[in-house]
Amino acid sequence: MADLIVRVASYICLRYKQEFGARIDEMKLHKLLYFAQRESMIQLGEPLFKNCFEAWKYGPVMVSIRQKYRYDALQEDLTIEEKEYYKPIFDIVFETYAVKDSWSLSNITHGEYAWQEARKRVTAIQPHAIIMTDNIKKDAERVKIRRFLYEKMKSQNSHENN
Repeated sequence: MADLIVRVASYICLRYKQEFGARIDEMKLHKLLYFAQRESMIQLGEPLFKNCFEAWKYGPVMVSIRQKYRYDALQEDLTIEEKEYYKPIFDIVFETYAVKDSWSLSNITHGEYAWQEARKRVTAIQPHAIIMTDNIKKDAERVKIRRFLYEKMKSQNSHENN
């Protein structure tokens, strides 16, 4: 059985094709993988996969997926149990991010602490740097707090309007 990262990337490609009727572009695939990783940390408190992203010019890239995407080799299925377990993660990633164009997603990832910290280590000789999973966890905590505050504000507004 292929690594979980390959099965997740395959799932994203297939679901995108089913929902949007087109092949996902490579840039968007990397961004959705990144948001799935961060969302797993929000919902489950742990990374979805152990693989590390690299901070490239236009955002996070999962290098191990690049060749597989280019050769249309992302054909590995998640197990039924994995699909069910990770469904809330995939659903929020698709609802929130899959509808956006790749450049918008790139702009969003450029605002992420994890990507910004990794880019500080980029040099002319080393054009990419590893994005530390612990830094993605920091971004996940920020998003979690924002969601909590947003829900609290929505709740207060609905009470005031009743």
